[in-house]
Amino acid sequence: MKLRVGVVGATGYVGQRFVTLLAEHPWFELKKVIASPHSAGKRYDEAVAGRWKIEVPMPSQAAGLIVQNSLDYQEYTKDLDLVFCAVNMNKTDIISLEEGIAKTETPVISNNSANRWTTDVPMIIPEINADHSALINAQKKRLGTQTGFIACKPNCSIQSYVPALTPLLSFEPEALIVSTYQAISGAGKTFADWPEMEHNLIPFIGGEEEKSEKEPMKIWGSLAADHIELASRPLISAQCYRVAVQEGHTASVAVKFRHKPKQEEILAAWKNYEGEAQRLQLPSAPHPFLTYREEDNRPQPQLDALTEHGMGVSIGRLREDPVFDYKFCCLSHNTLRGAAGGGVLTAELLYKQGYIQAKKA
Repeated sequence: MKLRVGVVGATGYVGQRFVTLLAEHPWFELKKVIASPHSAGKRYDEAVAGRWKIEVPMPSQAAGLIVQNSLDYQEYTKDLDLVFCAVNMNKTDIISLEEGIAKTETPVISNNSANRWTTDVPMIIPEINADHSALINAQKKRLGTQTGFIACKPNCSIQSYVPALTPLLSFEPEALIVSTYQAISGAGKTFADWPEMEHNLIPFIGGEEEKSEKEPMKIWGSLAADHIELASRPLISAQCYRVAVQEGHTASVAVKFRHKPKQEEILAAWKNYEGEAQRLQLPSAPHPFLTYREEDNRPQPQLDALTEHGMGVSIGRLREDPVFDYKFCCLSHNTLRGAAGGGVLTAELLYKQGYIQAKKA
C-alpha cells in the first residue's frame, strides 16, 4: 500500500511540482492539497485557475481535491503518513507550522529555508549526506514525538556545484568562487507574470549569496549526537544573479585545491560517483547522478536542465584556471532537483531508511 501524502503550499510553483511528481509515484499517493486560508474550501483546479505555472498538465486525480487550510494541521494530518511543505510565509510562522505538523506524528519534508539551521534538523542531498538522517533521532527527543520530525532539502542555488565538488573532496578544495545564474522559476515566477525579466539580468537575489556560501558547510559537515559539525573548508565566495531563463540554475565555479588533481582524475571522479540514492535504487534517483558534457557550449538550461528527468546534474567546460587551479560550469533543474524533486527523493530515502512509515489505523 502506498503512503498517504499531503502537500502544504500546493497552489504555489513548487507545490504544483510536488503535485505532478506524486501523481504516478510508486510509493506515495497524493491524498490532500493544502494551502492558505484564501484557497481553502475550493477545488484544487479552481484554486489554481489562471495560475498553473508549469509545463506539465495538472494531474486529473488532483483537480477535484478540496484544498485544506494549512493552519488546520491537527485535522488534515489525521490520515496522512507524510507531508511535503513549500509555503510562502515568514520564518517564525514556518517553524511553528512545521513543528506543529511534526508533533501530530507526521513527518515533514520541507522545501523552506526556515528550519535549515535548526540544530537537530537534517538538511539532505540524498547522494551526498544520507547519513545525516540519523539526526532525526535527537530531534524527535526534543519534539517529544515517536514518528514526527522535520527534514529539509537545501537551497536550489547550491545543488549544481555542491554535487560537482563532492567527488573531489579527497583533493581538499580550499577556496571556491562561484557565480550562480538563477532561473525566474526560483522566485515562483514565469515570464507572463514577470515581464520585466525578459532580456534582463538582476545582480541580486535576497539571501541567496549567504545560503550559497554557508549551506554547503552543513551538507559536507560531520554527524554528531545532536547536531552537525560544520565543514571548515573550502571557503566559498558567491555571487547570485537572476537571469532570463525559465528553468535551470547554472553555476560558474573556480576552485583551488590543497592537492591539485590531474584533469583526468577529476573527470574520472565525476564519472564514477554515485551516492546512497543510486545504491538504494530510489525511484526518483538519476542514473547517472553527474553527467559531463564534452561540448564547449554545454550545459545549457534549454538543452540540459531536464537531464535524467530533471534530477541529474550536468557539468561542462573543465579547464585549468590562471588564478585558481580549475574552473568549470554546472547546471541543475531548480524546481525538480533543486526543489520538489529533491524533496520527493529525500522522502524516498527516509522511507527506505525506516524513518517514514504508514500510521497505524
